[in-house]
Amino acid sequence: MRGTIQKKGKKWYAVVYDGVNPATGEYRRRWVQAGTRRGDAEKLLAELVKRAHRGETVVSEKLTLGEYLTERWLPIQESRVRPSTFSSYRRNIELHVVPGLGKRQLDQLTPEDIDMFYAALLKGGRKKRPGEKGPAKGLAPKTVHNIHVMLNKALSDAARKGTVVRNVVALADAPSLEARKRTEIKAWEIGQLVVFLDAISSHRMGAAFEFAANTGMRRGEVLGVRWRDIDLDAGRVSVRQALVSVAYKVSISDVKTGTSRRTIDIEEDVIQVLRDWWKVRTEERDGVEPAPDDLVFVKADGTSPHPDVFSQLFDRTVAKLDVPNISLHDLRHTHATLLLKAGVNVKVVSERLGHANIAFTMHVYQHVLPGMQAAAADTFSLLLRNERNKAKPNAQDVDTEEEEDDVDVDPSDDSDEDEL
Repeated sequence: MRGTIQKKGKKWYAVVYDGVNPATGEYRRRWVQAGTRRGDAEKLLAELVKRAHRGETVVSEKLTLGEYLTERWLPIQESRVRPSTFSSYRRNIELHVVPGLGKRQLDQLTPEDIDMFYAALLKGGRKKRPGEKGPAKGLAPKTVHNIHVMLNKALSDAARKGTVVRNVVALADAPSLEARKRTEIKAWEIGQLVVFLDAISSHRMGAAFEFAANTGMRRGEVLGVRWRDIDLDAGRVSVRQALVSVAYKVSISDVKTGTSRRTIDIEEDVIQVLRDWWKVRTEERDGVEPAPDDLVFVKADGTSPHPDVFSQLFDRTVAKLDVPNISLHDLRHTHATLLLKAGVNVKVVSERLGHANIAFTMHVYQHVLPGMQAAAADTFSLLLRNERNKAKPNAQDVDTEEEEDDVDVDPSDDSDEDEL
C-alpha cells in the first residue's frame, strides 16, 4: 500500500491508495482525517501503511460515535463491569456524549473534536432541571474526567479490534483534576457525635448508626454486612460485600476495591449493641435465630432498607439537633478524624477505612495533620530537653562541691597534718 498526506482547508489528511477500481481503472483513495497538524498526518499515514502490511483493517465501515457506543460497545460492558459502573457509562453516554458528539462519523473524529467537547462540558454541560432558569452550569472536572476515561476505553477497544485506525481520545488533553476545588471534609467533634447517637438510639436503625460510627464503614458496607461477617467473640467484622442502589434498584455488590475487603476490630460496647440487636431480630422471627447469610440491619419483615432512605433518616435526625449539618458519608470522615486527632497511627486508620494506601488517607485528612505535627514537634522537643537535663550534674551536688573547695584547713587538726 502507498499513501501520501494532503491538506484541505485547515485539516490534514492521510490519503492511502487501496488498489485499482476495476470499473474505471483508477486508483482507489481513502482519506483519513488527522487533524490540524502536518506531523499528526505523517504519523497516521505511517500507522496505516504498517497496518496494511500486517493485514489488519485500515479503514472501517461507516459508523457514528453514537451508534458505536450505544449499539456495539455499551452492551458488551454490561457483563464486564460493576452495575454501578455500567449505569454511569450509560448515563454519561445518553446525557452528554450522544448530544455532543453522537452524530460525528467515528473515523472522522479528531483530538480537537474531543478537546472542544470537554471544554463545552466544563462550561455548560450540566442539564437544566424542569423550570430552571439562567445559563447552563458546567460539569465538575471530576465528572468530565470520568467521561474521558470511558471514551478512552471505548475508542481503545475500537482501535484494538480494527473498527477505527487510531484512538483519538488518547491524543486529546484529559481534563485536569489539579485545579479543581477540593471538597471540604466535614466531621463532628466527639461531643456532637454522642448527641446524634443518643438521639437516634431509640430508632429501629439506631444500632446500624452506632455500628457505622464505630467502624467508619461506607453506607453500602454497613447495610450489606451479614451475620456470618461478624465474629462477636473475637470482636471483628469482615467487610466482604455492599448493598448498592443503581437507578434506585437495590442489589448486593462486591465491595468498592480490593483494599475495601478488610477486617475491622470492634470493642465491647459495639459488640453489646450487636448482641442486643441479635435478640431483637430473634424475637421478630418468633424465636428463630437469624441465619448466617441474613443481612444484619433490616426491617422487621427481613427486607433491606433502601440506602437512600437510610441516608434520609440520618438527614432528618441531624436537622432536629443542635449539631453541624453533615451527610451520612461524613460519619465515616468523623470516625477517621477523631482517631487521627487522638494520635492513632495513620496506617491503622487507613486500614480501617479500606483505602488503597496511606498516602490517600493523608491527602484526604490533611486538615488534621497540622495539629498532629504540632504535637509531634512538642514531643520531640520534650525528648531533647529530658536528655539534656539528664546529662547535666545535679544542681545540689554542684553547690556542695563548691562549698568543700572553699573550706579552710585548720593546722591544729592532727588528721590533716598526718595526711599532709
